[in-house]
Amino acid sequence: MCGIIAYLGHKKAVEILLNGLKRLEYRGYDSAGIGLVRNNRDQLEIIRRVGKVSNLVSACEGIKSTSTSGIGHTRWATHGAPSDTNSHPHASMNKDICVVHNGVVENYVSLRHQLCQKGYKFTSETDTEVFVHLIDDILTAGLATTLVEAVRLALTQVEGTFGLAVISSRFPDIIVGARRGSPLLVGVVKDATTGKINEFFLASDASAIIEHTPHVIYLKDGDVARLSTQDGLLVQTMEKLVVPREIHQLAMKRSEIEKGGYKHFMIKEIFDQPRALRECLRGRVDASGKSVKLGGLEKHAKQLYAATRIIICACGTSWHAGLLGEYLIEKFARIPVEVEYASEFRYKNPILNPKGDVVMVISQSGETADTLAAVQEAKRRGVLTVGIINTVGSTIARTTDCGCYLHAGAEIGVASTKAFSAQVLVLCMFALKLGHQRKCVTDKQLAKHLSELIKLPDQIARMLESSAKEISNVSKVFRYASNFLYLGRGFNFPVALEGALKLKEISYIHAEGYPAAEIKHGPIALIDHHMPVVFIAPKADAIYDKIATNIQEVLARKGSVIVITEEGNNDFDDQVEYVFRIPKTAECFTPLLAVLPLQLMAYYIADSRGLDVDRPRNLAKSVTVE
Repeated sequence: MCGIIAYLGHKKAVEILLNGLKRLEYRGYDSAGIGLVRNNRDQLEIIRRVGKVSNLVSACEGIKSTSTSGIGHTRWATHGAPSDTNSHPHASMNKDICVVHNGVVENYVSLRHQLCQKGYKFTSETDTEVFVHLIDDILTAGLATTLVEAVRLALTQVEGTFGLAVISSRFPDIIVGARRGSPLLVGVVKDATTGKINEFFLASDASAIIEHTPHVIYLKDGDVARLSTQDGLLVQTMEKLVVPREIHQLAMKRSEIEKGGYKHFMIKEIFDQPRALRECLRGRVDASGKSVKLGGLEKHAKQLYAATRIIICACGTSWHAGLLGEYLIEKFARIPVEVEYASEFRYKNPILNPKGDVVMVISQSGETADTLAAVQEAKRRGVLTVGIINTVGSTIARTTDCGCYLHAGAEIGVASTKAFSAQVLVLCMFALKLGHQRKCVTDKQLAKHLSELIKLPDQIARMLESSAKEISNVSKVFRYASNFLYLGRGFNFPVALEGALKLKEISYIHAEGYPAAEIKHGPIALIDHHMPVVFIAPKADAIYDKIATNIQEVLARKGSVIVITEEGNNDFDDQVEYVFRIPKTAECFTPLLAVLPLQLMAYYIADSRGLDVDRPRNLAKSVTVE
């Protein structure tokens, strides 16, 4: 993995490809490259550079190519260290075919051995290079006379996952794309006069092409697509069955993938949370605040209300949202909930009951490989699947039986902020709806909780406006810290985990989250005056007195304490170094407010350390390989 962009049309491809790769930088990568069909239609022109896309841009400055066809890629290493040689595209020995690839070829060792025996020489350490030699071998042997057929036959030999784009100087007016387990979409532009498609784009992410066209076709697993300016678009399955694919209009706007005056996307997205949560609530909570409507669940509502167990599967930040979902659903709906790491779920041979179980998955991108695998395992066992997804048209959104979109808008920063808050908000609404339908929540209780819920966007806006500068100043004090502890109880334990993850992701400071009482079972040994400890201690917490005692235990050991509590609570003013205050709300909704100072603190610490906040090292926005 990580990012694919391809273009075929009448404009200069090099500029479109480089700009597309810049748009894909947020996904995380370690190298980049492009391949172009030369004007003389001889060998392909391939330029690759390790490091930033800017390195590739510099390498392309002397290119005078007017090529109108090419492919590009940002790579996040799986096989082979980052280097010019291991960067994509990978070319055939004659340099007349090249390939870019997201995914993993699981049987690449055996395929490589077979190809070497036939005389093929490999120049990289990657698994991807087998694709280009397989395609070349099929064409050379006369087993296929078209590029699309050669790609299809090559893919029948491959085990693993792929999002693939292929060009060849032998077929200069064609690009072939294919997918299995890794996202890929086709963008199209029609001639205003003739109505014929005269430009094609192929991309792993809509952000790479949104400035050129809002019209896209989402390829499905097993699809092989031929893009041709002469013959149009053809999509077929691996079995050569031609399949129609509908053109969709992207909901994304170009402004969403631009910083809009902010220094980084992450801080823009933190401050975008009031808008994102208003969009998430829109049309779901009525004006009177007396009912919840989640239209995406209606088709399977009866089965959901009758569920005897809910299993939530997710990864990373979404897993933390899932933990909050467990607290919320068990509180309001009184249904037992289990939260599983999606990466472990299918390998543990899970015990699932199709008659009572529901598997709920949470993913910002809707393309997370492990989470998709969890969906597929649940469906294989006949269990109802529910998706909580941000990206419209994503694979998981299309694979689950029902679900809810977050409507948070595009999230570019690798460290998730507004998507996490929107996930938690959807889980709040889901838990209240389920509890009300199951008669565990009365009409009066529902109205009371919804009235608190709809206040949250304004409370968040007010808090961000009033607290950001203070948190920025305090964060400078901690930029040289080596370790952090984050502690919370009840609903705020998952927030402690999320706060620790945010700090780790972007500042590279080691941080851990724990239930506050657990510090006595090991972590307290770490505490001294060098150890910052963050406590989430709202007075609304049912066990506030106990967490106050936990704070005293840390203070007694000279820990440097930061407390997050409500406005008006002055209990800690004379005891701890720093207090951040959040607006008052119901105990179960405090996570949506308590997470804000943690997001801001992580951001400002990382920024003060001079780090690339939006593109932290070794991380990718969407993890599409296991």
